[in-house]
Amino acid sequence: MMPLAYLLTLGVLLAIVAALSGIAMLALKPDPLHTRLAQFADRQRTLEEMELDQSFHDRVIRPSISRLSGLMERFNRRKDARQLQREVSSLQQRLNLAGNPNGWTPSDWLGIKALWAIILAAVTFVVSVVASASPLSLLIGIGGGLVGFLLPDLYLNQLIRRRQHDIQRALPDAMDLLVICVEAGLGFDGALLRLVQKTDNDLSHEFGRVLQEMRVGRSRREALRDCVSRTQVPDLANFISALIQAEQLGVSVTQVLSVQADQMRTIRRQRAQELAMQAPIKMLIPMLLFIFPALCVVLIGPLWPQVAGSNLGQTM
Repeated sequence: MMPLAYLLTLGVLLAIVAALSGIAMLALKPDPLHTRLAQFADRQRTLEEMELDQSFHDRVIRPSISRLSGLMERFNRRKDARQLQREVSSLQQRLNLAGNPNGWTPSDWLGIKALWAIILAAVTFVVSVVASASPLSLLIGIGGGLVGFLLPDLYLNQLIRRRQHDIQRALPDAMDLLVICVEAGLGFDGALLRLVQKTDNDLSHEFGRVLQEMRVGRSRREALRDCVSRTQVPDLANFISALIQAEQLGVSVTQVLSVQADQMRTIRRQRAQELAMQAPIKMLIPMLLFIFPALCVVLIGPLWPQVAGSNLGQTM
């Protein structure tokens, strides 16, 4: 009887434990409705989640550039104040000519140059050590650092040339659109606004900035002159100079735009003809390097055995 009583007691205890466990699981199980609503409800994100939402550039590269730019600024403080001001203004002018890529400031640009110098110096040093373990590896690393320090300047120069070329190519079509808008009855500011709305290029971005500066109270003359200093494109400078002169003398804007549009089309046609005349000269280099050797092999190759046999017979 005693084992049966023990078994019954154990069974009752197990039943109680199972019932309590089921009740606890039901109590701890989340409500599907509340879970679904919590997905759409706003909640306070943690600092780690906010950092992970940012891109790799914002999390790693930009803080590194900021630290390096701080070091470069400390190094530049040893220079003369006037010389430092000239260097900063010159660098800011070059960044403006490039269109302020990524919103870089002169200090950020110095940090980018330092970062590239460190990366290329480390890469060239490691490669030279692994390849040959030469005692000149340190000098090779220093040379790589110098190259890395100069590469961003070459990239910036390329951005400046590309932007100026794009503005120069877009100017004739923009002039035609301005002429059509002004002849249709719009004012010059309205024509500029329509140009900004209908086109998407570097020239329209500059004209959009001109309109924004005019909205905040700057005169049209000052805004257009700043546009010339930010681009330094001769064709655009001539066009804006003609507009400013027409405004000062009271000449009709429609007439000035028509004359400038005709002149821009003529200049574009002349440039196209110049490039067409340069094409045959530029084609000589690939022809001499690739086409003429292959042509000589095709023409002279079948005759080579006979020429070699005749020379061999004469020598014998």
